[in-house]
Amino acid sequence: MSGHSHWATTHRAKGVNDAKRAAIFTKFGRLVTIAARDGGGDPDMNFKLRLAIDRARSVNMPKDRIEHAIKVGTGELKDAAAVEEVLYEAYGPGQVALLIEGMTDNKNRAVGEVKTILTKNGGKFVPSGSVSFMFKRAGIIVFPADRYSAEALETEAIESGADDFKAEGDVLLIITKPEDLQAVRAHFEGKQMTPESAELGYLPTQTVSLQGDDLAKFEKLKELLEDNQDVQIVWDNLA
Repeated sequence: MSGHSHWATTHRAKGVNDAKRAAIFTKFGRLVTIAARDGGGDPDMNFKLRLAIDRARSVNMPKDRIEHAIKVGTGELKDAAAVEEVLYEAYGPGQVALLIEGMTDNKNRAVGEVKTILTKNGGKFVPSGSVSFMFKRAGIIVFPADRYSAEALETEAIESGADDFKAEGDVLLIITKPEDLQAVRAHFEGKQMTPESAELGYLPTQTVSLQGDDLAKFEKLKELLEDNQDVQIVWDNLA
C-alpha cells in the first residue's frame, strides 16, 4: 500500500450514496478554492488549480460547483468562513506513521475530531516533526492499469525525466520531483496518455508491515479519518 490506498477513494466515490457524495464534493470544493486563492482562477496559468479541477472531475463533481469553488477562491463570491490547510502527524496501530492532510473552515473542530478518532481507534496524535521525516514530498501521476501498458508507461517515464515507476494493484504510478510534476505530466499528455490523476503528495522513505488484528485496526482507523469532513488525504508508511 505504501501510502497509496487513498486512490481507491476516487473509484469508490463514483458509487456512493447522495449524503456521502455531497461530503466528497465539499472536500474537493475546498481543494479547488484554496488552489484558486493561492494562484488565481485560470487553470491554464495555475497548475495547482488545474490539478484540483481534474481531481474534482474524477469524482464527477458538477461543473457549476467547481466554478463556484473557483469564484470563492478568487474572492468573486463570499463564503461563510475562510478555508485553511492543515497537516497533522500521528501514529496508528502497529506504529504506522501517518501524515493527515486536511482543509477546514474551523481548525479547532478539525484537530479535536482528528484527535478523538485517533484516540478511540488505537492511534496517537504527535507533535509536528515526529513522523514527517519518514516521508518525502513527491509528484504522483496515476494511470489505470487496465487502460495502459506498464511497459509503455515505464519507457515514457524514463524519457520524461520522472524519478520512478511503480505498479500498485489496479494503478500504475509515475513518481516525480515536486518541481517536475507539471513537465512530466505534459510529456505524457503530449503522447496522448491521459492520467487518471496527478497530485503532490507524500511517499514513505521507510516502511512497516502489519498483519492480522493490527492491520484490520489500521484500515478501520484510516477509513474513519478519511471520512472526516476536514480530512483530505491520509498518507501512511505501511509496506
